[in-house]
Order: sequence, then C-alpha cells, then structure tokens
Amino acid sequence: MSTSKAKKVKTSEFDKLFDEGEVNEFLDLKSVKARYPTQRISIDFPKNILEEVDIAAAKVGVTRTSLIKMWVAAQLSHQHPHDMSRSR
Repeated sequence: MSTSKAKKVKTSEFDKLFDEGEVNEFLDLKSVKARYPTQRISIDFPKNILEEVDIAAAKVGVTRTSLIKMWVAAQLSHQHPHDMSRSR
C-alpha cells in the first residue's frame, strides 16, 4: 500500500497560499470525500429505546447518532435501492 507524504509548510505560509488558491500540492486529494448538505432535526425517543440504541451503538463502535443515520440509510436503500443518489 502506498502512502503519500504531504509537503510540510508553516501555518502562515499555508494561509498565504490558501488565500492565493495554491494549496493543492499540500492536500491529499485521494482522501477527500464529498459532504452532502445536512439539516438538523430533533426526535424524541422513549428512554428505554435510547438505552437499547446506545447498547447497539457500543457493540458496533459508533455513536448513537451515527448508528441511527446508518439504520435510516439502510432502510431507505432497501425501500428504494435505485433512488439513493437522488436524496443526497
């Protein structure tokens, strides 16, 4: 497995290069992931359900929020397997 070594540069130099739009050589563009717009929501759950969610999240090694997102995404992909790209 090859790893790329990023060039080292002082913060002040990086800031100047950033302002000039010249930072690509300092970034590992292979690891960049697209971020999709998000919207914060609030959902009320009974305490006993949250306790079970927390146990399940701990087993998987993720946060409660991440687990709920994973579950919702999985459910949506099962219901609409060809429409998932449309929702992002």
